[in-house]
Amino acid sequence: MQVFDPNQEFAVAHRRLPHWAQAGTITFITWRTWDSMPERVVREWQAERDVWLRAHGIEPATADCEARLRQLSASLIREFQRLLSDRWHDHLDRCHGDCVLRRPELAGIVADSLRHFDGDRYDLTDFVIMPNHVHVLVAFPHEEALLQQCESWKHFTAAKINRVLHRKGRFWQQDGFDHLVRSVEQFEYLRAYLLDNPNRSRLQAGEFVHYSAQG
Repeated sequence: MQVFDPNQEFAVAHRRLPHWAQAGTITFITWRTWDSMPERVVREWQAERDVWLRAHGIEPATADCEARLRQLSASLIREFQRLLSDRWHDHLDRCHGDCVLRRPELAGIVADSLRHFDGDRYDLTDFVIMPNHVHVLVAFPHEEALLQQCESWKHFTAAKINRVLHRKGRFWQQDGFDHLVRSVEQFEYLRAYLLDNPNRSRLQAGEFVHYSAQG
């Protein structure tokens, strides 16, 4: 496994959010339950995003917004990503929504799914399952595997959890955040972030699942 190397081949897929992928590189992935973010919070977050873009000469509603963003300096792109992801994760940690993943049997479905193909389709290093979201540190063997595997995890676990809850319909939000880890120091920071995530949300034992390949 490795950290991101801009001199090596990588891919960027554009959906509702951009998804960067590089074979063998550790990726930090977050996805959340459909009810984890109140509409008011989403609107505020989008407004902050738009203010930042306009301050840097980019109109958010234009078709070339993402292309112009990619033309900014690497330091500004990192600043933009931190603004988005840090604020988003802060809101997630407030545990909005039904937070059904507090239930050990439901969190266990997600944990089992994440571990099932470890060492085969991907290499896991760490994950934490919170009441309304999941963080994963993982490396994939090729660029296409990231989105394919995330879709598989979400589809499989949504179906099983909905059966337990006697529900139908959406369980996870469609898109998630993913970020290629840029350095060993960032990797260690993110591992510590996952470990401490339940403490920041004041969760009790049994209300979350944490896993680390390093024990």
